[in-house]
Amino acid sequence: MSNLFTPKIIFFDIDDTLSRDGIIAPHNQATLEALADTDIKLVIATGRAKPMLPDDILDLLDRGVLDAIICMNGQYSFYNDVDSSDGDSSENGEELNQVSNEVVIKHYPLTLPQAEQIVQICRQEEVVYKLDSTDYIAWSVAHERIKAMMVERSYFIVDPDFYKTNEVYQCSVIFNSLMDKMQHIDFAQYGLKLVHWHNMGADIIPADASKARAVQDVCDYYGIAVADAMAFGDGMNDLEMFDLVGCSVAMGDGQPALIERADLVTGSIEEFGIQAVLDKFLVT
Repeated sequence: MSNLFTPKIIFFDIDDTLSRDGIIAPHNQATLEALADTDIKLVIATGRAKPMLPDDILDLLDRGVLDAIICMNGQYSFYNDVDSSDGDSSENGEELNQVSNEVVIKHYPLTLPQAEQIVQICRQEEVVYKLDSTDYIAWSVAHERIKAMMVERSYFIVDPDFYKTNEVYQCSVIFNSLMDKMQHIDFAQYGLKLVHWHNMGADIIPADASKARAVQDVCDYYGIAVADAMAFGDGMNDLEMFDLVGCSVAMGDGQPALIERADLVTGSIEEFGIQAVLDKFLVT
């Protein structure tokens, strides 16, 4: 990758890329704020459910530092129309939420047959699962830990059949053990895939879903070629995104399989990894 490469848009994963333990590193926030004064578009690309987006990330969106957010592994992408206080739609016809001025760029809710198949698999495997929507996270059971989290998180509910009456974008599963990670299931035969985000957890999404699809959607929306895009990430749900963009950067403490696919490998958050890369390409 040539040092002459200057991205027109940069996609950032959140956890263990921008943030540690759900809190953005101060130096990463400062870098984003500096980049906001350039013509480069800044977009979050995360596997997190929309209700679980961190407050500090949402604040950057509200302040116009970030241009858009991709969440739920590419199933939902949006931005806030900070210049609009009312109205039913944006100039380009996207759906506009009158309360938050949220503009949906693209979204891909699960079909009812997809959701039914996923829930059936989870129940057969006797795993705890949650169903992610734009406003709620519906758990299949009310374990003590989940009950405790519900006290602080009003968007946590218990409803194993939530998908029957609500749009759901992905399902997350909590494995029963480190040894049993549902490897024996051929998700492809159902048109689905399992994407790990933790040793004890993973997301189940349609086979054609990925951050990459949403990256393409967002680039198309802004009229930017994906060859002019850069992406930072650390996890297995970043693989397709890395294959798509013009310059992919893996965090040094990221997953080995992702590091192998990256154009560049940088340091961890604590090692100022993002800054080490951007300093080679940009003056911020």
